Amino acid sequence: MRQSSKGRRGRIGATAEAKSGIRCRVAPRPGTQTFSRLRELQRLTARAIFRPLGPGDQTQRRWVDGRPMKEVAAEFIKPNDRLTPLDRLEIYNRQYWFRVLDCLYDDYPGLRAILGHRKFHRLRVAYLAKYPSASFTLRNLGSRLGKFLREEPQWVHAHQAICLEMAAFEWAQVVAFDGEARPALSVDDVLGRDPSRLRVRLQPYLSLLELAYPLDDFVLAVKKRNAAMRSEASNAMRGRHTERPARHPRLPRPRQVFLAVHRYNNDLYYKRLTPQQYRLLTALRDGATVQEACEAALSGDADESLAHEVRNWFQSWMELGWFCRRE
Repeated sequence: MRQSSKGRRGRIGATAEAKSGIRCRVAPRPGTQTFSRLRELQRLTARAIFRPLGPGDQTQRRWVDGRPMKEVAAEFIKPNDRLTPLDRLEIYNRQYWFRVLDCLYDDYPGLRAILGHRKFHRLRVAYLAKYPSASFTLRNLGSRLGKFLREEPQWVHAHQAICLEMAAFEWAQVVAFDGEARPALSVDDVLGRDPSRLRVRLQPYLSLLELAYPLDDFVLAVKKRNAAMRSEASNAMRGRHTERPARHPRLPRPRQVFLAVHRYNNDLYYKRLTPQQYRLLTALRDGATVQEACEAALSGDADESLAHEVRNWFQSWMELGWFCRRE
């Protein structure tokens, strides 16, 4: 199934505190300033910027030790003729949080649909408070979301199983969109090679998922619903809209599916796999030879005609560029 490519975000992350533009000063100390003191200042700035916002989307008025935040800000930020140190800090504090919250909102529509807007908002704030951005790019922001859901299931309550799978599925889409692509394997690379010794590698941007829920259908329904809502909003000024608004998609019932999440010609796709195809591809991914992977995929299947399909599978996957050379 095809998914349209989506524009990726700009950069903000662990280096933001070093380039924030805040004019800082450290409380006067005897002796020469050192790199250790610079690191201390950077860590303090990052901690203040990454700290969750308080009521009214304002910087929290108390520091972690209970001191007034305006006093703490004055220790390392200078005022100007219009803004206090706390005002200046709040600009960056809010800028950071609005950006990262929007990023997770865009990248996890399926998880948002499962939990609802309020629960999803509480989840992303708790997640970012524990795992703030640690990369120069927002692309990696959700990389630890699955880990967080396993550590703190209280944010998803009875939906932990489906939320874990959805987080993995939507992270796979991020990887597929802009993950590394290596030179694709060509027919000449495998022609005449012994299958018992030939090993191939899957493209780094390709993810293989075994899911207990048909999340691909669910996400497509969510995106269709969101598109319908946008269309209805755009028609609101033209007159009264007579159609009923799209209903919230129901949570899918458990049903095992196997997916390959990948890209082709810079578009994002997810493709259903048979159990045999999934076993074959995962065996190749884990380092098996082509012969070993085929044996793993077809073991226990009495239908000998299935073996003739394997060649067609490999041809299709080669055309999609899923294989690359092993180094």
